[in-house]
This record gives sequence, structure tokens and C-alpha cells, in this order.
Amino acid sequence: MVEFRYRGRKISQEDILYIRALIEQHPQESRRTLSTKLCEAWQWRQANGALRDMVCRGLLLMLDRAGQIELPPVSYVRHNPLANRARPEPARIDTTPIEDRLYNLQPLEFELVRRTGKEPLWNSLLEEHHYLGYEQPVGEHLKYLVWGQGRPVACLAWCSAPRHLGSRDRYIGWSAEARRRNVRFLAYNTRFLILPWVKVEHLASHILGRMALRISADWQRIYGHPIYFLETFVDPERFRGTCYRAANWVVLGKTTGRGKQCNSYVPNRSIKEVLGYPLAKQFRELLMGRG
Repeated sequence: MVEFRYRGRKISQEDILYIRALIEQHPQESRRTLSTKLCEAWQWRQANGALRDMVCRGLLLMLDRAGQIELPPVSYVRHNPLANRARPEPARIDTTPIEDRLYNLQPLEFELVRRTGKEPLWNSLLEEHHYLGYEQPVGEHLKYLVWGQGRPVACLAWCSAPRHLGSRDRYIGWSAEARRRNVRFLAYNTRFLILPWVKVEHLASHILGRMALRISADWQRIYGHPIYFLETFVDPERFRGTCYRAANWVVLGKTTGRGKQCNSYVPNRSIKEVLGYPLAKQFRELLMGRG
């Protein structure tokens, strides 16, 4: 008997039989409606109470392609606004050099800009000045614009952490079950940019320290659950990660150099250094608990 697993959930033969019966009982319903009904029946919800609809739709599609169920025909092809999204245009802002002591730049203002009028500015700054450019985050994520003396000085992005990361998982010491259940309590620093005309000693590590004090509360307010652990990757061919070390982040190890879609043991990308930062003294107990 073939065993199926999707997003950490084991799909039993009983589950498949239930889905088949659900489809038979609602022959006129759309794939979206079937997904909603299945989420409600299984109580498959995010931490904020919203149904895990897109995850469920992915599961149904996987089972359909495997020949385990037969979904109704697609009734409507939704336009994907991200498919042909134009790249962010250059931002028109003051680029006069800021060279000062950190004390004189205070107070810094941390602004959440996702879904606000400032988000296009954030996108443009990343596109123009970060070596990786701008990429639209998926899933849970936050975007911060840091202001000093009334001008933007830094940009940060945080998103859901990778489900599997060997060095991190060994450092935490959790089981596979605990990881699947609680990886949502981790946040990954996917972008950090100090704007190139800003030359302020210790600014980067100070920003990381300030972020550690507020990100869990922001995540709780927006997504309905806290964050207990932060992580990031540093490319040693480009950076030394000095600001993370100065902010007391811990070196956890290195990546394997293989992406999640890699089907071999041969690295297909640069090997990164993995750094982490616990947000609670009892982070291991919290991450190994029932969530």
C-alpha cells in the first residue's frame, strides 16, 4: 500500500476513502468548496483560526494526480496577479550620506509596511540595493522599514522558517513530530539591508537587537501565535555575519548546499552559515511542547 504524506501530515487509506466519499456526496461542488469542507471536517486550521485552504487544495491536487481521487473539472482559472508582476521601480528618495554616531540617529522608528502605502518603497529599496534583489515572500511574513532622522536607513523581511534544517534541528534537539508541529514558532530573516549611503557604526547589530524585542508580539498580533526562535543564513563568500554575532546570534552550523527540490546529495548552490537567536530562555521546552 502506497503511503502519502503532505506538509508533515500522514494521509492514511481511511483519509483517502473519506475524501472520495466527500466528493461523491457533493458532485456539483467546486474544488475550492470541497477543500473548505475538508478543512472544516478535519479542523485543519492555521494558528490564527483561518482554514488551511491552500494547503488542503495542494493535498487534493496531489492525490488527484496520483490517481487516488478524482476531482471535479476546474471551473474557473483564477488570474494570478504575481505571475506577471512588474519589478519595483527605483525609489526617488534622498540619498545624501548619513555618517554619524548611532546615538545621534536615535530615536529609530520601526514601521511595519506590509499592505501599507510604504510597501512599494520597501520593495523598491530591496530591488535596487540588496544583492539578491526583491522577491515577494509567501506565507506568513513581515516587512519592516527602519527610519532615522526622518529618513529610511534599513529594511528587514521575516518569513516562515524552512521545515527542515539539519544544523538548526540538531541545536534545538526536537523530534520530527515536534518540528512538524512547532516550526511555525520560528521566523527566518530572509532580507536585511542597511542602505548603502548610511554609514553608522553598530547600527546593524542595534537593529537586530531591537527586532528581537518586538517581533514576537508583532507576529502574535498579526498571525495569532508568538515566535520563540529566529534564524538566518549568511553567505560566507560575501559576508562574515559580524552584525549577527555582535547581536549575540549563535552559529548553528552550515547548510548542505542542496535545496528542498534537490534529488541528489550533490550540492547545487552555495553553502551558507546558519545562525540562530532564541527569544526565550525556555525555547527548547516551548518548541518541544504540544504547541
